[in-house]
This record gives sequence, structure tokens and C-alpha cells, in this order.
Amino acid sequence: MSRPSSSKFDRRLSRRDLLQGASAGVAASLAAPLLSALKVPEATAAPLPAFPQAGNASIDPDHIFIPHRVENPVTVVTEPVIGSDIPMQLTYVEMLDGVYAPIGIRKPAGNGPFPFVVFCHMNGGMGTQWIREWTQYGSGTLEQFLSAGYAVAWTRYRAEVNDSYGPKLTERTRQGRQLFNRGPLEYDDTISIIKYVKTLRYVDPDRVGYAGVSHGGESLLKICSEYEGLRCGIANEPAAGDYLAVRPNPPRPAGTPAPPPTPETYPELPEARLREMVTALRARLDTPVTMQRINAIKTPLLIQGRDRDHNQHTFRLVYELLRDAGKQVEWKSYDHEEHGFLFIRRNERGVYAPDPLQTQIVRDSLAFMDRYLKA
Repeated sequence: MSRPSSSKFDRRLSRRDLLQGASAGVAASLAAPLLSALKVPEATAAPLPAFPQAGNASIDPDHIFIPHRVENPVTVVTEPVIGSDIPMQLTYVEMLDGVYAPIGIRKPAGNGPFPFVVFCHMNGGMGTQWIREWTQYGSGTLEQFLSAGYAVAWTRYRAEVNDSYGPKLTERTRQGRQLFNRGPLEYDDTISIIKYVKTLRYVDPDRVGYAGVSHGGESLLKICSEYEGLRCGIANEPAAGDYLAVRPNPPRPAGTPAPPPTPETYPELPEARLREMVTALRARLDTPVTMQRINAIKTPLLIQGRDRDHNQHTFRLVYELLRDAGKQVEWKSYDHEEHGFLFIRRNERGVYAPDPLQTQIVRDSLAFMDRYLKA
């Protein structure tokens, strides 16, 4: 770009002067010829608003001057749902670092304000395709919450990073932009999603709950240790070894054969054996770290176990640690064959046909949510 010939530019302007415009003492008369020098092709140029006399409206003020705020509308795609008159609004929610995560929102008819439940299924990733598939074929539980007067959302968040839970995410700035102490994790995404749904005009921001299965249950514990914006939450089969700061098992002696694979569902798990497993797991905790996390929780929680799950001792220990720390926590366990049975999927005939235990756990979950979100 050639330098404008106007004598008004004979003195050198600092980069910050140009960026901050009138707010840094640069007259609007200096800004106008600078902008005209950009020579945007007339056929594609939008009308240029007048520069204000003070203030930079940019979110990136150290690097660019914006005279008026540039609106950033949320992208929403409305899609019909099989067998329902309540559509899904596929919505892209901005995360802490400026990337976007999709969620699928559905709400009852009317203007609300409705109580809202955020639903999280196991590990993250898979994006919009996951939202679409589970909305159409795996929403039997969400349909029952909708019928009970709740607005709901299937959520997606970034993929799990194994054994990554540590310091709380903190933000400072470098060169006017974000600088984190660590990369954002999937539960940080979920906090951003919770904060977003609270801004929706038809949602009561004081009545937002959470229900998550497996890793989604563990994420609830991480969220509640760092964020107090949930009214209540359900951790279904929470695979919470990372959260509990469980130390690894000692290595096997050389020449010792590997144990056989552990089935996801034991043929049986007697109470005495479960107690042994809970005791052994408790002995592997980094107890000061574990209890610092547990003690930070203020949210009422329901922990749901599965009687013969290979991680039942983890589920039970989560409950016992919360209970012994004086937290508002409840425990229910069910003898179901399938991990993640809280979420009802269509069968081979394309219909939702929950078995008796699924009917019971959804009824229990609704009753728990009702006490906190409808009282």
C-alpha cells in the first residue's frame, strides 16, 4: 500500500494510535483518509459508518480499530424430529477459546420460562452428526423430560483427554489476547454450554440441571467442583477414576501373566466382594487431592449405579465420599445388563420401548429433578 500524500500523515502515528482512533487522541479527520487509502472495490464495499469520537468497539482492540460493534449472530438450524411435533434446534455455542460446539435444543410449546436439563453421553467428539443421530434415534429419555415440561439439550463437547484432570483453567492475556494455563477440556466446554442455555429467553436460569452417563457423569463432578451454576445434577455410572485422583496399580512382577479381561457386566457381584473393591480403591486415592475436589462441591447430586458393572466400586465410592463430606447426595442402583441404560434408544422396529428398569430409572430421575427444578 502506498503512503497517502496528505501532509496530515507527515508525523508518524503509533500503531496504538491507529488502533484506538479518537480514544487515543487521533482525530477522525486523520482516520478518514487512511481508510480511503484501502481502496476497497466499490462493487463489494459495504457502507462505511462514521468513526465515533471515542472508544474502540472491537473484541481485539490491541490489534484492530472497529468503530461500531460487529454483530455475531448465533447459528441455529431447525430440524424436525421423527414422531414428534417438537423440532430440534441445532445450535453452535462458542467455547472459551473461540471454537464452537454443537448442541441440539428442544423445548415444550410456549414461551416458558422452562426448567432446563443438559444431557451428556459418555465421551465427547463426533460433532453435529452425533447430535442428529441421537436426537432422532436415542432420545427416549429426553422425550419423557419434554413431556414433563422441561426444555432439554443433547450436547457435544471436545473429545476426552485421558488422565488430564488437574488445575482449574485460568485465563490471562498476552498481546491483548487469551493465554490459558492449559488447554480447555471437555468439561470446560460443558460449562460454556450451561452458561449459554441460561441466556435463552425461554429458560429459567435458576433452574438448570444436568444428567450425564459414564464419562458424562464424571464430568458432572468436575463441573461442580469448579462451577456453582447448576441447581442439581445426576451422575449416572460415573467413571470417575480421573476425578478421584486414583493412583495407578503397581506394575506386575516380571513374568506374571496378565489377568483376564474384566467384563463390562459381571455375572454377579456380591455385596461382600463390592465392599472389598471399594476398600481397595479407597486405598489408592491421593486423598488430599481427592477431598479438595469433593469438598468444593455445593450442588445437590444423585449418583446412579449399576449393580454388576465392573466400575460399580467407583460409583459407590463417589457416593460415599460425598456423603461422608456432608454433601447433598443420594444413591440409587439398578440391576441392568447394559451400561448407559438411562438413555433409551429406538429398537429394531424404530420405536422407543423401554424395559421395566429403564422406565424406573427415568421415573426416579424425573422425580429428583422435579424436587430441585420445579419446587
